[in-house]
Amino acid sequence: MSVWTILLVIAVLAVVIIGGGYVWWNTRVRTHTPQFGTKPAIPSPKPQGAVPMLKMPTARGWRDGARPRVAQSLKVSAFADKLKHPRWVYALPNGDVLVAESATIPRKVSGFMDYAMNRTMKRAGATYPNANQITLLRDADGDGVPEIREVFLKDQHQPFGMALIGSTLYVGNSNSVVAFPYEDGQTSIAAPGKTIFTMKDGGHWTRNLIASADGTKLYVAIGSLSNIAEEGFEAEEGRACIVELDLATGQNREFAGGLRNPVGMAWEPTDGQLWTVVNERDGLGDETPPDYLTSVKDGGFYGWPYSYWGDTVDDRVQPQRTDLVARATAPDYALGGHTASLGLCWLPAGTLPGLPEGMVIGQHGSWNRSKLSGYKVILVPFKGGKPSGEPIEILGGFLSQDEKFSNGRPVGVTVAKDGALLVADDVGHIVWRVTAA
Repeated sequence: MSVWTILLVIAVLAVVIIGGGYVWWNTRVRTHTPQFGTKPAIPSPKPQGAVPMLKMPTARGWRDGARPRVAQSLKVSAFADKLKHPRWVYALPNGDVLVAESATIPRKVSGFMDYAMNRTMKRAGATYPNANQITLLRDADGDGVPEIREVFLKDQHQPFGMALIGSTLYVGNSNSVVAFPYEDGQTSIAAPGKTIFTMKDGGHWTRNLIASADGTKLYVAIGSLSNIAEEGFEAEEGRACIVELDLATGQNREFAGGLRNPVGMAWEPTDGQLWTVVNERDGLGDETPPDYLTSVKDGGFYGWPYSYWGDTVDDRVQPQRTDLVARATAPDYALGGHTASLGLCWLPAGTLPGLPEGMVIGQHGSWNRSKLSGYKVILVPFKGGKPSGEPIEILGGFLSQDEKFSNGRPVGVTVAKDGALLVADDVGHIVWRVTAA
């Protein structure tokens, strides 16, 4: 065994021992109640220093016919299984369903923390072998089981978001938005795509897409490279924002900024406002700050990296920008600290029995707090175009009670043409289908 290998093993063991003690201590001295709602009680920050919290359940998958816990009056079934790390789902107007299959690329190892993080993410199922493809599912007879399952689009670069406008399908790869010709009913695309927008690769790599109501614009959610711009502000240019693409002119602009990692986007029909879910920064404690659901104002700034939940300054970030902090907008609704709220779709009233209208959110689940959070699909009720009330759990049971294993991890959510709620589960390698019981 080489000296480097011995040193690396010692370093990893040190991280494990320190991390274990840190988890134990935090469990004794802190409260861990996730903060939800419009006025969350956010604890004071307690920087974790050079060794951040690192706690991740082992990816186990669903065994012996197990399935998620489902809300009363509803049932859940597997719409498609044995997929390759499904991350996002998109329902086409004709009823076909597209599933983006992609995964995180392991970090380049430049130190023991990179090595430890790669091992942790692999154990958690986050760095599953990358399929880099989109699969089409067609349930022509409406029995909840697709008869047709085809590779719709292959050889992509971490594909994620999808949007169909007219006869063009747009795909959000981690480094570009690509346009493909689409014909209704086709089960695969062989034609080459046209790149219409490029982005910096790496970091928070999911690139979600949503079209404007009139089909003239496309919105692209772009996450940051880092936690709090520790790799420099220049590296974060063009990131941590939502970009608007004008499809007629080819021009683009930052629609809203200061969003550390925006992923899911949805339109709220009352006033036509764009909403998103955002993963906030790490290293300040279990509930500091919470991830959030927010409306997105044209030209708005939401604080990252200088502040959070409006003008609460993050002193770790230097130099500060007091001008940006002064105009930072506080989010609309807290979703709990580190819940990794990724999926988002609008659920109209009456779609599923027992559920009001509101935003459905796929919470992928935490890896960086002493008591895990997320690992469920929730509904935030809306009234008059705004969040109203406590979240309602639609699906649960993705995390074992002892927090050692994850049966699955929900990501993308969408409402299918027949009104079923579809949920991508990347650890379970399944798309779940939620309908009336």
